[in-house]
Amino acid sequence: QVQLEESGGGSVKPGDSLRLSCTGSGDTFSQHAIGWFRQVPGREREFVAGISRGGTKSSYATFVEGRFTVSREYSKSTVFLQMDSLKPEDTAVYYCAAAPVLPAKILNKAEDAQYWGQGTQVTVSS
Repeated sequence: QVQLEESGGGSVKPGDSLRLSCTGSGDTFSQHAIGWFRQVPGREREFVAGISRGGTKSSYATFVEGRFTVSREYSKSTVFLQMDSLKPEDTAVYYCAAAPVLPAKILNKAEDAQYWGQGTQVTVSS
C-alpha cells in the first residue's frame, strides 16, 4: 500500500516557476514508478512527466519538454516536478500517481496507475 500526497501548488503569473512535491508513505515507495498527470474540468487526465522507480529514466509530454523537470529524492520518499516558464495553459489540478513496475518503465498512462494523490491546484494567470 502506498499513499501519496502532493503539495506546492498555487497561483502564479506567466513565466513564473513552481515546484510540486509528491511524498509517499509506505516502505515500497522506492519500488514504484511515479507519474505526474494533470486535469482541467471537462477534459481527460493527461500525462505530464514521469520517472522510473530507479530514477534513471524520465519522460515528458511534448508540451512541457524543456520547461518541466522531474526528479526523485529517495531519502525523503519524494518526487519533485519543477515547473519553469509557466503558461496559462498549464493551469490544472496536478496529480501524482504510482505503479509497481519494472525498473526502467515509465508510468505514462493513467489507467496503469495503482495509487493516486489527492491533487494540487496550479493556476497561471496574469
